[in-house]
Amino acid sequence: MSPHPLVSQLRFARVEMLRALEGVSDEDSLRRLGPMNSLGWIVGHLADQENLYWVVIAQGKNAAPGLRERVGHGKPSSTPPLSEMLATWKIVTREADQFLDTLTPHSLHRPLEWRGKPVEETAGTWLLRNIYHYWYHLGESQSIRQMLGHTGLPEFIGDMSQAVYEPEVESG
Repeated sequence: MSPHPLVSQLRFARVEMLRALEGVSDEDSLRRLGPMNSLGWIVGHLADQENLYWVVIAQGKNAAPGLRERVGHGKPSSTPPLSEMLATWKIVTREADQFLDTLTPHSLHRPLEWRGKPVEETAGTWLLRNIYHYWYHLGESQSIRQMLGHTGLPEFIGDMSQAVYEPEVESG
């Protein structure tokens, strides 16, 4: 079975994030410019959201213990190395994909449960929130790179061949 079209869109956003960070050194990934986040933090922060939604809540596991304290929403600023955060992100997204591959049009209309209670938004809304979160931070990352003096940055949006529009098919 093919992944749900929104899952394909999330995976496309992930690929674009990786493309946006090609060639960034750990040294540059640690820098904070004014109130902006560091590039390492951005990757860890996106991994934290995926870990919370698709691993902790959806599967009852935790692929990245301690990550939320370092880069979670509302936590103090930090500057983790990009290489470390990319390694964590890869672990998290691999675990998240185990759940994401099970999503159907029907399941996207239901909220997930956390500690025996439904969460406030549906799985589909969380998936959209996750996709938009990637794009927000992808733009931020390119602004940071420009401010760091990086040149030859990639143009967006990239190769859409893996994320073409496909109508939803109801499968139960």
